[in-house]
Amino acid sequence: MNINAEYINPFLEAASAVFKSIMGVELRRGKLSIKEYPEPSHEVAIIIGITGAVTGEVVYSMSYGMVYKIASILAPGITEDQVKTEYKDIIGELANMITGNAMNLFAYSGKRIEMTTPTVIDGKNFTITMVKQTTLGINLYSPFGQLEMNVALK
Repeated sequence: MNINAEYINPFLEAASAVFKSIMGVELRRGKLSIKEYPEPSHEVAIIIGITGAVTGEVVYSMSYGMVYKIASILAPGITEDQVKTEYKDIIGELANMITGNAMNLFAYSGKRIEMTTPTVIDGKNFTITMVKQTTLGINLYSPFGQLEMNVALK
């Protein structure tokens, strides 16, 4: 297994920067785990494909409760019914901000990385067929709940 921090830190830094600047909260790093697949543990997931100097996927996931809290900050005045129909777009915007920040960090470091547009999926019983690949799981904690980040790069 060879997971290089220089390819993981930009995703951590990007998520932390967006949560701090947009929502005014810090993300605290929790424990790391090694997994066989980058499958999300929570109901809502953001999947980003990576190509270039490394290939693979970065998968962020969070609970519906955390999604509602984020939506109420990103779209003030939104009703709970509106959140139920609009949250994929709202979380998609959050994902775009994180991805854009990560791309800037990679560009600044000289690493040649390309990323797909983030895809937001949801459901308690969804199945994602992902390539078996050594994955670094990182738990990030905020006042809104836990954000899980799974990084599977080779």
